Amino acid sequence: MNLEYSPADVDDRQLARIKKLEDSTGTVIVAVEPTAKYAHLSSKQLDELRHAERELGVVMLAYEHTQQPG
Repeated sequence: MNLEYSPADVDDRQLARIKKLEDSTGTVIVAVEPTAKYAHLSSKQLDELRHAERELGVVMLAYEHTQQPG
C-alpha cells in the first residue's frame, strides 16, 4: 500500500488560518491530503482502534486496501 501524501488544495480562508497558526506556534505548517482513501470503520472497529492507540501510545490511521500491480 502506498501511503503518500500530496499538498492539500486550500482556499484563501484556509490558507489564512494556516498562516495564523504558523504565527502563533512559530512553526512551518504544511497541509497535506492522503492519496489513499481512509477506511470506513464501524463504531466497534473505531473503538478497537482507539483502544489500541491508547495501549500503544501511537496514532493510527486506517486505510482501505488497494491492489498492488503485478
